[in-house]
Amino acid sequence: MSRIERVEVELVEIPAAFPFRWRDGLPGSEPALQGGVLTITTSDGVVGRAPTPRGVIAADLVERRVRDELIGQDSLHREWLWHRIWELDRIEEFPLYFLGLVDIALWDIAGQVAGLPVHALIGTYRTSLPAYASTVTYSSVEEYLDIADQCLDRGFTAIKLHAWGDVRRDAQLATKLREHVGDDVELMYDGSAGFDLPDAVRLGRVLGDLGFRWYEEPMREFNLTSHQWLSERVDIPLLVGETSDGAHFNTADFIQSGCATYVRTSAALKGGITGALRIAHLAESFALRAEVHGMGVPNQHLCMAIPNTTYYEALVWGNPIITDPSVGPDGLITAGTAPGLS
Repeated sequence: MSRIERVEVELVEIPAAFPFRWRDGLPGSEPALQGGVLTITTSDGVVGRAPTPRGVIAADLVERRVRDELIGQDSLHREWLWHRIWELDRIEEFPLYFLGLVDIALWDIAGQVAGLPVHALIGTYRTSLPAYASTVTYSSVEEYLDIADQCLDRGFTAIKLHAWGDVRRDAQLATKLREHVGDDVELMYDGSAGFDLPDAVRLGRVLGDLGFRWYEEPMREFNLTSHQWLSERVDIPLLVGETSDGAHFNTADFIQSGCATYVRTSAALKGGITGALRIAHLAESFALRAEVHGMGVPNQHLCMAIPNTTYYEALVWGNPIITDPSVGPDGLITAGTAPGLS
């Protein structure tokens, strides 16, 4: 039995990000901040790790709520401990980015104990997957077209727009981009919750006519009925459930409403790897796809283990572009081979 002996958050300085912005009305890149790494150490000396950009908040929550819950527990009892974190969430209302930290670190421990990469411990489905270029927001249509050319030269075969959050400008951008790259390049659009229902419908109809693969988070995900109405008024498939609270419990309601063709899952926002897998299997039972949100090693392992996912999301920022170095020149990410999450 591999008992948990220590639970700490090591604070680390994260330098200011390369400057970029999201849509109008949202902040973009952040100044220097104190991140953190949750470390869970077992009686066998195995250390599981899970990083977070919110180190001070994570340290406070571990100190006040989480450490006493974990000390002395068997580190391989991930399912039990996953439920314990959700019980604590009832009192504390953990931020979405904190909910999965413990679970990620425990999967890292389990992989090391088994001598397997985490995707193999889950059950590997594939050993490589295409990545799509997920843009930040750029200044003009002309710059976006230049960025698209750089992405294609870099090996990407699919591009997702984070645009301005303005219906007319975004529709023009989507039209010009489709004309520029042709029909063989997959295009997607992420609204970053910038619209109300009338504007979401207007833009969604344009994107559908242009053959975009999905329409992601056009509205805040507070209201299922508005998403159901949107799905009835546009032809483009909706990708939903990125920032809604409640992991698979909430995703189930999006699916039941009929608005979902794709659902979001991720280690960071959906209760770690355990929560992300719940969502993926739930979606698969309805013949839907579960698209993994965001970059990072835990999400790379998820992409290798989830059958019903299409791409790995690789953020693209700067000009010339900067992106995830895990994406090869062929536009693929490949499965890790080291034990745990590495």
